[in-house]
Amino acid sequence: MAGRIRDTDVAAVRERSPIEDVVGDYVQLRPVGSGQLRGLCPFHDEKTPSFNVRPQVGAYHCFGCGVGGDVIAFVRAIDGLSFPEAVERLARRAGVTLTYEGGGVTSRAVTSQRQRLLDAHRAAADFYAERLGSPDARDGRDFLSARGFDRDAATRFGVGYAPAGWDGLTRHLMGRHFTSAELVLGGLAKQSSRGSLIDRFHRRLVWPIRDLAGDVVGFGARRLAADDPGPKYLNTPETPLFKKANLLYGADLARREIARRYQVVVVEGYTDVMACHLAGVATAVASCGTAFGSEHVTVLRRLLMDQSEHRGEVVFTFDGDEAGRKAAIRAFEFEERFVTQTFVAIEPSGLDPCDLRMARGDAAVRDLVARRVALVEFAIRGKLAEFNLNTTEGRLAALDAVAPMINRLKDRGLRHRYAVNLDNWLGFLDEEFVVRRVAEHQQRGSGGSGAVGGGASGDSRRGRPAQLRRREDVADDMAAAVEREVLKVALQYPGLAGPMFDMLSPELFTVPAHRAVREAVVAAGGVCAGLSAVGDVASWVSAVAEAAGDDELRRFVTGLAVEAVFCDHDVDDRYVDEQMSRVQELHVTRRITDLKSRVQRLNPVTDAETFKHAYGELIALEQHKRQLRERGLGAA
Repeated sequence: MAGRIRDTDVAAVRERSPIEDVVGDYVQLRPVGSGQLRGLCPFHDEKTPSFNVRPQVGAYHCFGCGVGGDVIAFVRAIDGLSFPEAVERLARRAGVTLTYEGGGVTSRAVTSQRQRLLDAHRAAADFYAERLGSPDARDGRDFLSARGFDRDAATRFGVGYAPAGWDGLTRHLMGRHFTSAELVLGGLAKQSSRGSLIDRFHRRLVWPIRDLAGDVVGFGARRLAADDPGPKYLNTPETPLFKKANLLYGADLARREIARRYQVVVVEGYTDVMACHLAGVATAVASCGTAFGSEHVTVLRRLLMDQSEHRGEVVFTFDGDEAGRKAAIRAFEFEERFVTQTFVAIEPSGLDPCDLRMARGDAAVRDLVARRVALVEFAIRGKLAEFNLNTTEGRLAALDAVAPMINRLKDRGLRHRYAVNLDNWLGFLDEEFVVRRVAEHQQRGSGGSGAVGGGASGDSRRGRPAQLRRREDVADDMAAAVEREVLKVALQYPGLAGPMFDMLSPELFTVPAHRAVREAVVAAGGVCAGLSAVGDVASWVSAVAEAAGDDELRRFVTGLAVEAVFCDHDVDDRYVDEQMSRVQELHVTRRITDLKSRVQRLNPVTDAETFKHAYGELIALEQHKRQLRERGLGAA
């Protein structure tokens, strides 16, 4: 097996893998000033974005959960890969050929298991798509044609056909040097009752399911033949690639439009996604063989960058029958997980988006979404339909049943307005009574206001891990803030910090964690020599993080590299000089305080020489402090 990947190749992969592009495949990022991007953290659930990316330094850091690192660290964490596997994946993405110490270039022997499975799925998708044009796939083409999808539409969405033979795909992939173990692990093949390896899908129309990065990770297959004993829809089983609770069909195609329009439309099936996109609703997605769940909410919030109430919208579409009404009520269970608004769009005739497009054209699909109503209103009205509203007892029971639904709303004003609406819908004609009874239900419940808790701020100490706060072991005072700023400048703007930082004494850093970072900078060669060795800021930050003594300190380095500097203009030589002067001034101030205490204890008569020397030193320090103060204030 080939040896270690050469350092120069790793550096090339970092350089040709812009962190904002790689992270952007998983997280919707928006600019927040000073060359900084922010989004919802993919590693923990949060209401307020605290996940920051600094393209200039090639690093990310979450001030909520503390994770961070460079682009390689992100790929490792998001996909559970080893360091070589992450480098290999990024190398393929960037078109970098890796060379290994001891000889050899990127080869099957050193390719990660995940990449092998991705390669197999890509080959399988090509195989299925090609078979759609074969004579035995006529039923599949007829199925698509009957629903308004021509060959171009099938190509656009990668629709294919699984042939009738038992092992057509299996033989095809094994002929391309994939192993039987890989095909079984990836869910592409399975063991037959006789022990032989056979395809998982037969005589079915097949849709490739992609992750947010656009890689095929599984398939959804629709039954065509009447004598097929399997279910109507059959999906890839759970595999290292395919986690259906975390996947949304069409998200790879819709993600950019979702970010642009601040809207996502959730439909029920693959053909509904196709119909919506072809009709101009390019924000449509669907769950993959499972009911919409909490994990899907997390994916949607990241795509929407769901952080501002009433800014974006999630639109659920359901059939207009009883099953659709129940599905809408189930969806309401997740309403409080969103910060943005939630709606429901239901066609009164009961047509789904695919059938609606066939019956009435593209405009009807767009109108369906445009006629959306608030999900909470639809869910409440659906719940009211379960009661006999012609009797006082029935109306009162209905009020008590929907009061908890109203109390779950995050906005206090909305809770009041829906309580008022409820009075009209029930016909009590006693607004005060209904509002009071809804409020009483809230008091008997959690007693909370329904407000949504916020996440950690990107620049706040509160957002940093508790163990890091203990490690710093210092109050958030001026000295700690200035030391932190100096370290951020040295990491983010090494070309400006240069020799000024390298000349700073370790004793200027009073916070243990800050001093440890300064030592890591020295271990990386110092700012001047270190930056010259690696050539760019991103590699410089990686070098300092690598020189840190432990994982916690490495995370701290990354956080400093990502955290915004406290500068209201572009960082320049003057600002850097100000920060370097301020940290020195604080150190001189501490020396003056110590020296004054010492002078106070001396006797000018018996300790005349010592007193004279100390007093002279004190005068010199005071003068030096004034000079540093002027520089620190930008007066010189």
